[in-house]
Amino acid sequence: MSSPQAVEDKQDGDDSPGDLRSVLVTSVLNLEPLDEDLFRGRHYWVPTTQRLFGGQIVGQALVAAARSVSEDVYVHSLHCYFVRAGDPKVPVLYQVERTRTGASFSVRSVKAVQHGKPIFIFQASFQRMQPSPVQHQFSMPSVPPPESLLDYETLIDQYLRDPNLHKKYRVGLNRIAAREVPIEIKVINPPTLSQLQRLEPKQMFWVRARGYIGEGDMKMHCCVAAYISDYAFLGTALLPHQWKHRVHFMVSLDHSMWFHAPFRADHWMLYECESPWTGGSRGLVHGRLWRQDGVLAVSCAQEGVIRVKPPVSESKL
Repeated sequence: MSSPQAVEDKQDGDDSPGDLRSVLVTSVLNLEPLDEDLFRGRHYWVPTTQRLFGGQIVGQALVAAARSVSEDVYVHSLHCYFVRAGDPKVPVLYQVERTRTGASFSVRSVKAVQHGKPIFIFQASFQRMQPSPVQHQFSMPSVPPPESLLDYETLIDQYLRDPNLHKKYRVGLNRIAAREVPIEIKVINPPTLSQLQRLEPKQMFWVRARGYIGEGDMKMHCCVAAYISDYAFLGTALLPHQWKHRVHFMVSLDHSMWFHAPFRADHWMLYECESPWTGGSRGLVHGRLWRQDGVLAVSCAQEGVIRVKPPVSESKL
């Protein structure tokens, strides 16, 4: 899984090999081979919903697919559907189908199975490096650097210390604080309590994998980015509505990613998320992962189910 070129190395970050190896590499994305094109994945972090984290399944499926292609091709896109809830009590089996192996592009299909039934279907396309003079990209938003921002844990602690924090927000923040997720987050322009009732369906935050991954393994960096991309993504669609509705059920339906340029998933990247539409008990979100030097590395899209609890009617007596 080596890269044809050194993975982008101009970002800020501690590259010391003495750092603890990222748990995303050593545990979450370290699949057990059972047979040719058959792998078993285990779980590291399970959300309070007791359903498997979608990013974990996407990342593990991409690991399985990447192990079935040659060293000189790299994922440029993936598309997948979540078809059943994942059971956190049992491992996931990943079955790879070598759909096509071409001179420039190769396609791999992966089916994730539990209890003899598919819970997730996935396709990824891999490409040999093909430089082209035809290229452009949007400009990265101007935001404060991650070094100047509070980490997620400190920010949540500040919210929880505020005596005016509404009970429903306090419960949710305590749940977030109790999570042991293998990624770090720094929120751009975190809202004050008075702003929580008038949020737009947009958010930006710096994100990176905890621990050290290192250069040279671009396939693994893409797998880690697949894991990261699902975290807090669908919640973007709920931001304008969370103050007046309680979520009853929220899960991902599908997820797509496009990989544009080399990056380091253990270096800070800006995750720009927005929801152009929500309705019909579904929400649509778009996302972009930017390197610190302004290069657009990854684009993402997802649709999910969002069901809220009916409002409690006031008594007319």
